[in-house]
Amino acid sequence: MIRQAEFFLEGDSRGVLLIHGLTGTPTEMRMLGKGLNKAGFTVHGMQLAGHCGDVEDLLATGWRDWYASVQRAADAMLTKVDTLFVGGLSMGALLALKLAADRPGQIAGVGVYGATFRYDGWSVPWTANLSFLLPMFKRLGIGRNRAFLEQPPYGLRDERLREQVSAAMRSGDSTMAGLLGNPWHSLADLYLLSAQVRRQLRDVTSPCLVAHASNDDIASVRNAELVLREVNAPAELLLLDDSYHMITIDKQRRTLIDRSARFFDTIAPAQTLSAMAG
Repeated sequence: MIRQAEFFLEGDSRGVLLIHGLTGTPTEMRMLGKGLNKAGFTVHGMQLAGHCGDVEDLLATGWRDWYASVQRAADAMLTKVDTLFVGGLSMGALLALKLAADRPGQIAGVGVYGATFRYDGWSVPWTANLSFLLPMFKRLGIGRNRAFLEQPPYGLRDERLREQVSAAMRSGDSTMAGLLGNPWHSLADLYLLSAQVRRQLRDVTSPCLVAHASNDDIASVRNAELVLREVNAPAELLLLDDSYHMITIDKQRRTLIDRSARFFDTIAPAQTLSAMAG
């Protein structure tokens, strides 16, 4: 059964839509959301379709369903704010980039956090190189009940937090830390989404803050470099040297919050908005 874990924090007329990763949960975006809200922004930490339930709930959806839920969340935000930013972690970063590519007139800027086009970090087994086979497996119905189990360090350099997340995943409550493994068929959809977004990167014209862990255990910095190289927009790189993949909750989350708030504020300053309102 899917539980609701999304959050909404009311602020000014500048909105930030935050998108979590594959098998993840809005909880992984909550600290970033609170920090942005403290800086004045209205924030919605959305919940992707099929997430925060069990494996069957996730397998009942694919990347088009996940993206459709992003579009609905963006539409809802646009009824509440005048300026909309979007930020995503891991697969959420790909969905954020796709939204910016599809809606250049609506998205003022993008937070690209730990973008994952390929699982090529140092903790990922060599079998990940065979991910191109997963869409075929899905079409043939092979491996529906198979999953790649999460491995330590679970994207976290912070050992105390790593233990908490590990315990939450083992508890079976997917609203707290997501599922313990990545189903093959869901990874097949991530592979297809990745290929789609790569084709659309040149259509991204909104400014991008590309934040990545320099020693990312899940997705190497090559993923960030791809975004910097391909988007047709001003883009700046924030490399975090004391974090792993889950940069929104790991040791340097405060740095990420501050840089994100400054980046969005540069595009749409709060004082300008309040002056216009007056």
